[in-house]
Amino acid sequence: MREIRTIAVPAFKNSTLEPRLEVLVANALIRQLQQDGTYRITSERDADAILEGSIERIDRVPSRGSRNNSSLNILADFYQTSEFTLKLALNIKLVEKNSGKTLVEKTVNGTASFFVSGANPRPDETQQVSNDSRVAARGRTANVNRDERQAVPQAAEDAATQITSYLSEGW
Repeated sequence: MREIRTIAVPAFKNSTLEPRLEVLVANALIRQLQQDGTYRITSERDADAILEGSIERIDRVPSRGSRNNSSLNILADFYQTSEFTLKLALNIKLVEKNSGKTLVEKTVNGTASFFVSGANPRPDETQQVSNDSRVAARGRTANVNRDERQAVPQAAEDAATQITSYLSEGW
C-alpha cells in the first residue's frame, strides 16, 4: 500500500431510491480523505488507485418512542416513535489502477440518529379532528421524511469517516 499516493473517487453506484445520494456520499468521502491528508485526490487518469463504491441500502429504524395516552379518545391511544436511526450501507473496493488488483474490499455502515420534529405534542397542544384522530395544533405535525432527509448527510459523513480511517490506518 505504500506505493499508493493518489486516489480517484468517482460517484458511487446508487442501488437505493434516494436521489443524488451517490454524489453526496462521494463528496463526503473526498472531503474526509482531503482532511486526513494521507492520500491525494485526483482524476482517474492520474490516480494510483480507484475507490469504487456502491450504496446498497438506506434504512430507517425506530430507536425511541412513547405511548400517547389520550383520556379524550380511546382510539387515539397509540405508540409514537420520536427518534430513528438512519443506516446507510455501502460497499467499497479500492482497485490498483495499473494491475487491476483489488487492494481493499469492505462493507461500511454509516449511521445517524434523528428526532421527529413535532412528535409527541403535549396534550394541550392537540386538537380533536374527528372521532378517531388527533393532530398537533399550530402546525406541529410529525414530518419524518423531512427529518430523515436532514439525517442523510450525517450518515454519509459517518460512513466517509469510517472509510477514511480504514484506508489510512486499518490495513
